[in-house]
Amino acid sequence: MPYATPSTGLRTGASAEPVVLGIDPGMRVCGWGIVRGDVRPGFEACGAIKPRPKDRFEQRLLVIHEEIVRLIETYSPTEVAIEDPFVGALQPASALAIGQARAVAMLAAASAGLTVELYAPTAVKAAVSGYGQGDKRQVQTMVRMLLALDAPPEPLDAADALAVAICHLNSRRARMLQAGHR
Repeated sequence: MPYATPSTGLRTGASAEPVVLGIDPGMRVCGWGIVRGDVRPGFEACGAIKPRPKDRFEQRLLVIHEEIVRLIETYSPTEVAIEDPFVGALQPASALAIGQARAVAMLAAASAGLTVELYAPTAVKAAVSGYGQGDKRQVQTMVRMLLALDAPPEPLDAADALAVAICHLNSRRARMLQAGHR
């Protein structure tokens, strides 16, 4: 039974553009999104990894890891971007669980030889909405507009993951522009 539920099919054709796998880590729902592009972000796919809540904790981590490995094999991203939540805003147990989900995502990326960038939630929200304190619905609406999607990406965790990927592309572009002006 697959855990990663995609909203769309596979990428069509290869290009020299960066392909970013964005991840919104979580133990109940781990959102993922694939975005490509140098100048304007383009949507590839999104979905969520949903381990069974009744499974043991280590089994849920294994499911997240295996599904991210499968996503990397399927979509061949060139880079990975992961939301790095502000620990002080979370309960200690929640922070630990999210940190462990983030760690297995980083391990999957590192095993594939991919670089990983971490982004604070406020940076992600600001990148897509211009405001670092927006809620999940605002992020979903802005991601829909930025990627010219017919419908909002679902679930909200997938929209957040797409926002992380968009944030990474924006940051990447800014770094390249700065490097070119030195």
